[in-house]
Amino acid sequence: MKVTLFATCLVDMFQTGVGKATVELLERLGCEIEFPESQVCCGQPAYNSGYVNESKEAMKKMIETFENAEYVVSPSGSCATMFKEYPHIFKGEGEWEERAKKLADKTYELTQFIVEVLKIEDVGARLEGKATYHTSCHMTRLLGVKDAPMILLKNVKGLEFTPLPNAHNCCGFGGTFSVKMGQISEQMVDEKVAHIEETGAHYLIGADAGCLMNIGGRIERKGRPVKVMHIAEVLNSR
Repeated sequence: MKVTLFATCLVDMFQTGVGKATVELLERLGCEIEFPESQVCCGQPAYNSGYVNESKEAMKKMIETFENAEYVVSPSGSCATMFKEYPHIFKGEGEWEERAKKLADKTYELTQFIVEVLKIEDVGARLEGKATYHTSCHMTRLLGVKDAPMILLKNVKGLEFTPLPNAHNCCGFGGTFSVKMGQISEQMVDEKVAHIEETGAHYLIGADAGCLMNIGGRIERKGRPVKVMHIAEVLNSR
């Protein structure tokens, strides 16, 4: 099965290990990976800031880049959600609406792809320790992926999983929100870190790089002994 990797900007620039883990994991599960170097930003930051027309150029570039892919997989629920929004953004724009729909229909978040398409619930991962999981807003509320990460994590050997109190609450990142509303964002991430500490977890796991950067940065500033990991890194642990 051929999979085309949509790496995302944050992974490409700040968390390359997540991209590597994603590729290694999918290859171990029998996938052939392609990485089109022409991929750019999906347009989400500009679009969410109100620059709709300006963001469409980046979106069109991404549609062209992934047009011939069999499956598009991303280690980011937020960015995968953006691809799902393309048909609405290009609604009424003829061929672009149709091309956007085809891209949306074959786009999956990593854990969603493993569970729903590959039909695998145990990837053979092993990680010793106690962990909790942050449910990112876009992935759960907009993309609707809630069960797949939990199914996969519960099958990781040696991992003791404990629920995160008020897991549904936003961590305060929200892309440009954390920049425009810095003081509010700080209070939100402090609340998130406090709940993580309540669990006594050694690991905080998530599926969106933005959330993990925000929470991880706060954990580091507070000097807390919690390791932040992307779920791709956890599932690729042996």
